[in-house]
Amino acid sequence: MDANDLCFLPAVDLLGLVRRREISPVELTEIAIARAEALQPVLNPFATTTFALARERARELEEELARGGPLRRLHGLPVTLKDLLFTKGIPTKAGSRLFADRVPEVDAVVVERLRAAGAVFLGKTTTPELGWKGCGDSPLTGISHNPWKLGFNAGGSSTGAAICAAAGIGWLHQGSDGAGSIRMPAAFCGVFGFKPSFGRVPYWPAPNNDMISHIGPITRTVADAALMLEVMAGPDDRDPTSLDAAPEAYLARLEADMAGKKIAFSPDLGYLRVDPEIRAIVERAVSAFEEMGAVVEPVDRPWPDPWEAERCFYAANYAGNLGPLLDARADEMDPGLVACARDGLRYTAADWVRAKQLRAELYDAVRALFERFDFLVTPTLSVAAFEAGRLFPPHWEERGWEWHHWAGFCYPFNLTWVPAATCPCGFTADGLPVGLQIVGGRHRDLEVLRAARAFERARPWAGHKPPLALASGTG
Repeated sequence: MDANDLCFLPAVDLLGLVRRREISPVELTEIAIARAEALQPVLNPFATTTFALARERARELEEELARGGPLRRLHGLPVTLKDLLFTKGIPTKAGSRLFADRVPEVDAVVVERLRAAGAVFLGKTTTPELGWKGCGDSPLTGISHNPWKLGFNAGGSSTGAAICAAAGIGWLHQGSDGAGSIRMPAAFCGVFGFKPSFGRVPYWPAPNNDMISHIGPITRTVADAALMLEVMAGPDDRDPTSLDAAPEAYLARLEADMAGKKIAFSPDLGYLRVDPEIRAIVERAVSAFEEMGAVVEPVDRPWPDPWEAERCFYAANYAGNLGPLLDARADEMDPGLVACARDGLRYTAADWVRAKQLRAELYDAVRALFERFDFLVTPTLSVAAFEAGRLFPPHWEERGWEWHHWAGFCYPFNLTWVPAATCPCGFTADGLPVGLQIVGGRHRDLEVLRAARAFERARPWAGHKPPLALASGTG
């Protein structure tokens, strides 16, 4: 098997090769670095690379094995970290000129856990400024490109993570999701993304944003995501919202029968605009569950449009967190982020309290749905990837900074803390990936992963590789 094939081999299979001494941590790291170096000038998925540190860590892990040490859960696997996540001694710039020189003095909890499990960190992946939008560009790092079509949006805010997963740069990729930021780039780039239940993966240091951000994996396969989630999940007192539950054996228990499962399907949630091509592709994909014996029932408008509450939380939080920087350094920032934050200044404390009530009502409606159904299936996004540098597709009405209108399937499940996955389910006529979203009731993370794995078996996607990666000279 050559290096190009290894770049797309599932992580769970690579660990078997490491265990049998058929490949070493140093060899894996060199393969990943070579691919990153070849594709960084083309795709721009990294804000900061840490190749020297990666080589040093790989040698340490290889020496551990030579001494007869135990095989760690991720022994020698190259991993990427999103540039919103704090990393001790390594810049965390958040796609912003405001934080271009920030070097944290602490590691985030998941950084500690991934390192202890034997991960080798390749670097920090790109994000739009402060993770504010579902598009893959920032004032600091410029445009990061969709591997399926250069010059097209790779999604955000876990932009570089999804690009790396799609292009075979490393095997496991950490993302975070406050309004769809794992699922949007994963859908646009044709890979798997999983937003766990809120608190499943501890988030410390945590963003101040009304407890909507979840940490999760972006990978090429469901099994690899399950493996990574096992390492990252579990309680930690530094995050008071972390769930007091040990990680389940997600990987070992992944295979499950969908026969008899009750699935609610909505192509538009009763209030969202969806491109007809996206709707048709997702509707065809949903039939896979019926073929597996599940009962699929259409649902229409299961809850009112929650945009009023989302808009308040989203804009007001950026207004409060950016504060005086809006006047002092606005010219250095993404104009859309500035517009969003300034819009947030108009909200009052009473508005915020009313938004909290709307959020509580949304949670009750979502909870009630999952008392009747095992899963909800929807499109992940209303559109396929569009030209980079835009907030809206050219055929959509522009609505100021409010890009969420083409991503309205995502944020309801951040507001309600339930697990949601995106699976590749087809391609548009232009060859751009389309995502199918699978949502479950709160704490039903394993069940959502099982449904995603069943769909993956029925409609395999991991064999699809972006043509850019194949033409790069590295595979």
